Amino acid sequence: MDRAATGGRPRVGLAVVRGDSMRPTLRPGERLLVSYGARVRPGRIVVARFADGTLAVKRVAERRGSGWWLLSDNPDAGVDSRHRGAVPDADVAGVVRGRVWPRPRLL
Repeated sequence: MDRAATGGRPRVGLAVVRGDSMRPTLRPGERLLVSYGARVRPGRIVVARFADGTLAVKRVAERRGSGWWLLSDNPDAGVDSRHRGAVPDADVAGVVRGRVWPRPRLL
């Protein structure tokens, strides 16, 4: 489905944080509002799929070649682009807009 099918607005959904890789920003069990089809920019938090199929919540560091370099906020936990390389545009599922649970806030 493209933006034309949704009236020009990106689709939205929820994601659940698993693991400690995004601490202190995000904690395990938090629910996130994700905007699918939104523009990816450095500094934003995204939901992306690494080449091995792992779906992860990571922060966009920079553009590298034809993909995005994604990093954990907690570099001692989890896997990110330092381990798996850049993530192609097509594998960045969506941009996190905010936390909806336990305490709503924009990100």
